[in-house]
Amino acid sequence: MGRIAVRYLLGIWVLVASQWGFAEVTLIHAGTLINGSDKAPLTERTLVIEGNRIVAIEAGYRPGSGAEKVLDLRAHTVMPGLMDMHTHLSKEFGPQSYIEPFKLNEADYAINATVYARRTLLAGFTTVRDLGDNYNVTVALRNAIDKGKVIGPRVYTAAKSIATTGGHADPTNSYRRDLMGSPQPVDGVINGVAEAREAVRQRYKDGADLIKITATGGVLSVAKSGQNPQFMVDELKAIVDTARDYEMTVAVHAHGKEGMKRAIQAGVDSIEHGTYMDREIMRLMKKHDTYYVPTIIAGKWVEEKSRVDGFFPELVRPKAAAIGPLIQGTFAEAYRNGVKIAFGTDSGVSAHGDNAREFELMVEAGMPPMEAIQSATLHAARLLRIHDQLGTLAAGKVADIVAVKGDPLADISLLRRMAFVMKDGVIYNSVIDNSVVDNSVIDNNE
Repeated sequence: MGRIAVRYLLGIWVLVASQWGFAEVTLIHAGTLINGSDKAPLTERTLVIEGNRIVAIEAGYRPGSGAEKVLDLRAHTVMPGLMDMHTHLSKEFGPQSYIEPFKLNEADYAINATVYARRTLLAGFTTVRDLGDNYNVTVALRNAIDKGKVIGPRVYTAAKSIATTGGHADPTNSYRRDLMGSPQPVDGVINGVAEAREAVRQRYKDGADLIKITATGGVLSVAKSGQNPQFMVDELKAIVDTARDYEMTVAVHAHGKEGMKRAIQAGVDSIEHGTYMDREIMRLMKKHDTYYVPTIIAGKWVEEKSRVDGFFPELVRPKAAAIGPLIQGTFAEAYRNGVKIAFGTDSGVSAHGDNAREFELMVEAGMPPMEAIQSATLHAARLLRIHDQLGTLAAGKVADIVAVKGDPLADISLLRRMAFVMKDGVIYNSVIDNSVVDNSVIDNNE
């Protein structure tokens, strides 16, 4: 059957579909197309969107019928929706963060999360992992977004991170004794194998999609060490084995080498930050097929704030000054050694909506722009195990599509100026003809 006949039949289908209330067909004319899987971009392509799916990608600019919506992105680079594998949508760090737990209620965190979620989506990030919240806020946020009540990215949440007593993510660190109490697995604090299993099952009961553990000390917790191992080997193995039973992946906050080593050997799926990894850890990650999520922007941010008197508690300040500057160098070494890398920012430490700044830092450290983009599309989708549906642009995939004007392979900073955002077939932001296509969405230039 010739192309003219195919177009004629498709035109008839569109007319019939419009009369019977079937899904609308949208044509996107892409000047340049980065599909997430190919190593080089394509030019002059038409993406055919029906409902929330891409049904075809055609060479050239196909003219639309009267019943088809045509979007002119011929001056733009069109890409899969970006994915951030390390966010905290329920908070945003500032000088008041250490007293906010005593001032804010659950509802405050929930409302703040809707603001940060919207900002993230309009920045072009259509899917995120949330790696630690309070009060299961991001479980409720995910559900509200899925039901169309709130504007935001597709959320895969770990809910409350799992820590050990006194460890990074123990929510009562630095509290006075009568407030400190003894947090339990329901609170995300464990000691021993039985409690490790219980904590995973509690996250499942709470509605989490994955597990996040803090295998070493951290920068921002009010505790002395930023890198000591904080889980025993049997505890880590119990968490991973239990998570597998519930088909949940395991993400691991880790700065120090020993904590990373134990976690990787236990079978976790990703290492977050990874500041002090060395060649031995990199070899282990490659052997165990473990992803690295760098969060360079968070390191830069804490280093900068460590120089501001009074911004951090005095116990935190030297950790921020020492660990923060190292992450970009670790990333560069990991990339050179062939470690699998998925894009992540730790947004909520740095500001939500600034996520794309991470691309610039990755390229600055030696990763080619196309590979940086693939870390936030193809590889992020593989880490989430949703690459059959998202992460690349191809017929049959979900229509998560973003675009920037110009060539981000020549100027990666263009990714901070998102011109078009479609998630699940719905346009949330577009600056085509200086207008917002979906009038229910406020322009991103706030």
